[in-house]
Order: sequence, then C-alpha cells, then structure tokens
Amino acid sequence: MWELPEPLSVHDVRHDDGSVSIVRRHGNPEGPRLLLGHGNGLASDLYFPFWSLLADDFDLFLYDLRNHGWNAVGARREHNVPNLVRDQEQVIEAVSLGYGDRPTIGVFHSLSALTTLLSPTLGTGRSGSLSAWVLFDPPLFRPGPEDPDYDLIAEATAGMTRRRTHRFDHRSDFADLVSYLPLLMRAVPGASELMANTILRESGGEEGYELRCPREYEAQIVAYVRTYAFLVDFGNLPCPTKVIGSDPTLPYAYLPTFDLGHIQTVDYDFIPDTTHFLQLEKPSECVRAMCEFLEDCGLA
Repeated sequence: MWELPEPLSVHDVRHDDGSVSIVRRHGNPEGPRLLLGHGNGLASDLYFPFWSLLADDFDLFLYDLRNHGWNAVGARREHNVPNLVRDQEQVIEAVSLGYGDRPTIGVFHSLSALTTLLSPTLGTGRSGSLSAWVLFDPPLFRPGPEDPDYDLIAEATAGMTRRRTHRFDHRSDFADLVSYLPLLMRAVPGASELMANTILRESGGEEGYELRCPREYEAQIVAYVRTYAFLVDFGNLPCPTKVIGSDPTLPYAYLPTFDLGHIQTVDYDFIPDTTHFLQLEKPSECVRAMCEFLEDCGLA
C-alpha cells in the first residue's frame, strides 16, 4: 500500500569516527527546507504516511540515526546519546554545505527530538544550524508523584527489547507479528507492512531478515535515555520550538507520555486519540499542527 519513491539525491555524511549517515532528498526543492529524523529502533522511511503529505510543498531531507535505517551497523560501544547528538549536528552542517545555506526546520520524533534538545548548537542561528524545531512526542520525563515509575518501566522495556525476536524468515512474518501489538493498533492501514520493509534488512550470510538496528543497540538507548532527558532546559530553548505530543490520557504504547501543558515556556499541543506513534496514526492532523506553527513563525 505504501510505495516509497526514489530519492532525488543521496548524500553520505562521514562522521569523526568514520561512521556514515546516508541523507536522502525528497519533495519540492523550491519549497521550505525540512530535515526529518526518527525514533529509537525505527527509520525515517517508516514515516512516509506523514512526510508524503509534505512532498508537494517542502524540500525534504531524511536521515537515519547511526546503526538504523539505510546506515551500516557499527560498534555497539559507539552507540550512545552523545554520539547521536554529534551525528545530528554534522548531518545538518553537511546539508547546509552540500545544498546551500538557507533556513532549515528540524522535524524530529522521539529520540531524534531529544538529541535536538540536548545539542548546544542546533538552534543558535549560526550557519548550519536550524531555524525552528518541531518535536513529536520527545521522551521528556518530568513525572509527578502520581505518575508511573519511569525507571522501572524503562528497565522493563529495555529487557523486553533485548529478548525480542530479531530474525524472520519472511517480511510478512514480522508484519503479522507487529500488527497485533499495541504500538501499531491505531496506525494507518498498511503500517505493519511498511514497518517490515523499512526496519528489516536481509540477513548477512544466511537466509531471512533481521532488524536493521540490532535489538541490543535499541535496548542500550532505552536503558540510558532517561538520564539525558532530565538535562533538557525548557526555559532556555534557542529557537522557535513546537512540541506535538501523543494523547496523555491513553495507555502508552512505548514509554509513558507526560502532558507538558503545565510548562509555560513550551509551545505544546497533543493530538487526541494517538499514542507515541502519532505520525503513523493521524498523519494529516500532525501535518496540520506543524504547518500552523510554521506559518505563525513565517517559515511556511
């Protein structure tokens, strides 16, 4: 149902440690520039139901986190949040150098949203930085006394991630499995097949398919991300920022979602009846909320 288009161009960004992020260009080169990132264990191509709605009007640049998506798998010891932050900075700088320095809006989900908030340079206005941020359901944990114990939930989630099946004989086996899991129960039709096509790769040296991001790598981020989430300073955001969250009243499908509406320094909205995978559940509503913000900022 979801057939990904060929990119207009592909650009390799080589990082300080020799790893490479593969950046793809889609959409309308004459439109405002967006750089899109994804969540832990996923891939930017998975968000096609969302970014396909932007292709007529925006110049789209997609990149995957290290050890995800189109990128090769490197050493596990290098798979950590500080490296993800530096990778993101270098991707943005490379896009500016390779395609011209002009206003760029970062559109990030979950883990890539957190790495944006942790960067000291991504919204400073200098060459190669971002003009605005649109952050979908970043893992920002400010639990109150009545909220669930996030540390216990994170440890349990990391443990389940380490134990999950990581090889499949056929992509359809994976699609059948995830179609019954909470994370995609509200998603658009065809989302499970799209996920199978975008987060699995052919197994090296044997038949079948395996996760593009190894389960141990994904679990490693889950186990440590809460430490970094508490470092975010909402009172010192360097550029116009919109946070679009999932519905805080629904049972969470990944990790707990907290309502940021009480934090007066954040331009925050949530999409009703969505979980952490809101861009796969209500892509049109997510696009509408994002575009209203960009129009208010004079960026679209």
